[in-house]
Amino acid sequence: MLNLGLVTLIIIAVNVIISFKGFGDRLFFERYKFNVGAIKRGEQIRMFSSGFLHADTTHLLFNMVTLFFFANVVLSRLGNLNFIIIYVASLLFGNLLSLYFHKHEDWYSAIGASGAVTGILYSAILLDPNMSLYMFFIPIPIPGYIFGIGYLLYSIIGMKKRIGNIGHDAHFGGAVGGYVITLLMYPSLLQTDLWHVGLLAIPIVILFVMYKTGKLS
Repeated sequence: MLNLGLVTLIIIAVNVIISFKGFGDRLFFERYKFNVGAIKRGEQIRMFSSGFLHADTTHLLFNMVTLFFFANVVLSRLGNLNFIIIYVASLLFGNLLSLYFHKHEDWYSAIGASGAVTGILYSAILLDPNMSLYMFFIPIPIPGYIFGIGYLLYSIIGMKKRIGNIGHDAHFGGAVGGYVITLLMYPSLLQTDLWHVGLLAIPIVILFVMYKTGKLS
C-alpha cells in the first residue's frame, strides 16, 4: 500500500514543484506552456511540459485532489508502471486533441494536468463503474459510469460552445486516452463488463459523429 501511495505522491510533488516554479518565473511558464504556434515551430516538449504547469494554486489543488481520490483504483488493479503509462498517455492524448482542434489558432495556449487526471478518472470508472460519487448540491451518490458519461457529454458541449476558459478538448482527449489504454491493458473487461464498456464509449462515438457531420463547430 505504501508503494501504491508513493507513486501518486511523486506525481503530485512533481506537479507542485513545476507549477510553483511557473508561478514565480513567467519566462519559464511561457517557455513550457502549451501553445499551438510554438509547437508547430518544433517545440514539441510543450506537449508534455504543459501538463505540469497550472494557472494558480486553486487550479493545481483541484487537479491534484481529483488525482488523489481516483489514483488508488487504477493502481490497485493495474499496478504502478501501468498507472504511469496511463497518466502520461492521457496527458498526451489530451494535448493532441487540443492541437488538432486548434491547429489553425497559433495563439491558442493551455496549461494543466487536467487531461492526465481525467484519463486516470475515466480509467478508474472503467475499472469500477459502480463506484459511488458525490457531487455538490446532489445529496445522493451517483454511479461512476453515469458521472463519466455526463462529464464527457458536458465536455462536448463545452468544446462546441467554448464555455469558460477551460480546455474541454484536453479533458475529452485525456478521457479517451484513459479509456483506450485501460482496455488495452485489461482486455478482459470486454468479456466481464461489456455493458459498461459500451456505455462509457457513447460520448466518444457522439463526438466522432458530430465531427464527421460538421456539427461540432
